[in-house]
Amino acid sequence: MRQKRWLSAFLVVAIMALLASASAFAAEEKANPAVESATEIFKWINFAILAAVLAWVFGKVLPPVFRGKAEAITSGIMSATSAKAAADAQLRDAETRLANLEKEVAEIRASAEKEGAAEVERLRAATATDKEKIAVAARSEIEAAERAARVELKALAGNLAVDGAESLLVKQLTAKAQESLISDFVKNLEGRPN
Repeated sequence: MRQKRWLSAFLVVAIMALLASASAFAAEEKANPAVESATEIFKWINFAILAAVLAWVFGKVLPPVFRGKAEAITSGIMSATSAKAAADAQLRDAETRLANLEKEVAEIRASAEKEGAAEVERLRAATATDKEKIAVAARSEIEAAERAARVELKALAGNLAVDGAESLLVKQLTAKAQESLISDFVKNLEGRPN
């Protein structure tokens, strides 16, 4: 706001100086020697006033404006420099991370391969252990089934033998044969000591 006021004051002074020099130029054309010397003096006075106003404007008004602009430019340059330094630091950090990322990926890949190989070996060992357990359990079941089959076979054979013997006895054992067996049994019992 202050700069606009000084600029408008400078324009008013410049316009007045221009008008004064225009009137001096018109008076010069009339070619009167007394007027000419007075006109010449007024020209120099106008020039001196204009020069003084310009010097004052350039000496008082413009240096603070230029100084403010220079300070704004300097602060802008400083902030841009610090922003550039921060951006460069971020760039270096990102490049370092990128370089480290490749190493990390390689390490993770190697670790995953090692873990995968270890897992395969663990699964193989577990499979072998499970296979052995299953084989032992199958052998135990087969042996148990075999024993049960033998017991069942013996029972069946015993039943068949008893049934066969019974049917044979029924056919061969007549009333006379029964009496003979009983009498032989009684005789055996009598001959034994108690």
